[in-house]
Amino acid sequence: MAAPLSDLTSWHADWKGLRVAVLGLGVTGFSVADTLAELGATVLVVAEKAQPKWADLIPVIGATLVLAPAGVVPPELDALEADLVVASPGYHPDDPLLVWAADHGIPVWGDVELAWRLRDKVVDAQTGKPADWIAVTGTNGKTTTVQLTATMLLAAGHRVAPCGNIGIPVLDAIRDPAGFDVLVVELSSYQLHSTSSMSPYSAVVLNVADDHLDWHGSFEAYAAAKARVYTNTQVACVYNTADPLTRTMVEEADVVEGARAIGFGLGIPGPSDFGVVDGILVDRAFHDERRDTALEIATVDELRERGLGATHTVADVLAAAALARSYGVSIEAIRAALAGFELDRHRIEHVVTAGGVTWVDDSKATNPHAAAASIKAYPSVVWVVGGLLKGVDIDPLVRDAVLDASGAVGARVRAVVVIGVDRQEVVGSIRRHAPELPLFEVDHDETDDVMSVAVALAAEAAHPGDVVLLAPAAASMDQFVDYADRGNRFAEAVRKHVGGNDGDDTLPESPVARPE
Repeated sequence: MAAPLSDLTSWHADWKGLRVAVLGLGVTGFSVADTLAELGATVLVVAEKAQPKWADLIPVIGATLVLAPAGVVPPELDALEADLVVASPGYHPDDPLLVWAADHGIPVWGDVELAWRLRDKVVDAQTGKPADWIAVTGTNGKTTTVQLTATMLLAAGHRVAPCGNIGIPVLDAIRDPAGFDVLVVELSSYQLHSTSSMSPYSAVVLNVADDHLDWHGSFEAYAAAKARVYTNTQVACVYNTADPLTRTMVEEADVVEGARAIGFGLGIPGPSDFGVVDGILVDRAFHDERRDTALEIATVDELRERGLGATHTVADVLAAAALARSYGVSIEAIRAALAGFELDRHRIEHVVTAGGVTWVDDSKATNPHAAAASIKAYPSVVWVVGGLLKGVDIDPLVRDAVLDASGAVGARVRAVVVIGVDRQEVVGSIRRHAPELPLFEVDHDETDDVMSVAVALAAEAAHPGDVVLLAPAAASMDQFVDYADRGNRFAEAVRKHVGGNDGDDTLPESPVARPE
């Protein structure tokens, strides 16, 4: 007889005999199966498909793999009589397998819930404590903020690991035999949806805008999932002063007594905030004399010199500094961290400047909120946009991008190149708001050709002084492996075009619609 799930809150609890169905076999699914098998549970992995590198290891770790079409409950799953289902983040709440679990009264966890319960596998030799968690979520800027925070903690001498949705499963981090003082955990709305026990040291919701509505079903459900990150926060609930919803989330959260609300934003900060005064990033939250003075972190000019000067990146720096300061990191360590920090690939990444035109890869702008921030970073843009919209209405982004405050067209975005399977929604929006704006549609779905055509069209539209900006505002899986593949193909196409341009601006024959 397996122990009740309510008793399974430690690595050292008795997990033997627990029957667990693991849904999905990617990086996350394998980390779940491997962890549970190590604990002695009976593990059945159910997946629609599996890469050989994971599938071949399942019998080695003592688990069983069943491949079944999407939505089909295989007989092996019924026969398992599972005590628990652990689902990978890609499974929608209305997936037939999760509906099956609900109908059978089987609890469903995600990898983060499991990891939190098992976090004491490795503890500090002196204190006997497991690593603290600093939790980061938001529609845009999560990975940059996680990396910044981890770099600041490292500069202060802490043993730290960035993990979670950033690419390193949190279960792998908590099982690392070297151990850590603190984990900086990037959390998606998918992961938070199935997390209930976590009690982070500090947490932040960077911003909230329409995204993943196809998964959650509504903006309200999406926002509610994000808000869960503040539940049981111990020390600091960091929120965005420019996003009132994040403040409301903090006000409504059930936190550990004594936890503080700490704001960050680009304006002049209040006495519990981080902000900007006369071009200087300052801390007025973790400072004994915060009523009257502030601690200088860095200047906007210094950040700009390091490639961190875009408005949304400055906001990420402030959020990361707030999280790091909540953990006791000194201002000096934060300055040292910023001096050597570089943005992740495909985040407003400069590709090349040639002929007076700058080419920028922001393939990581996978939703309208991220794309809007990217567009605002440049005065004159040829915008490459489109992909898989995930149920999000792109019309507000298009309207704000192509029209200025007076309703004039082309004040910032001078031309648009549209790619992706959902391009008709983008094209239709542009035609409604700015019919005279130069518009190119890449009517081509072959991955190998999409970017070469898009780049050629963008080059035709661009003038000296323009930035050709890949900010898709959409997911990439319609035509590419992921956002990195999309960005790499864009950069490769740019370099081929620039390197092969001998002065002849004639566009090669390609299946496109001409600008209107």
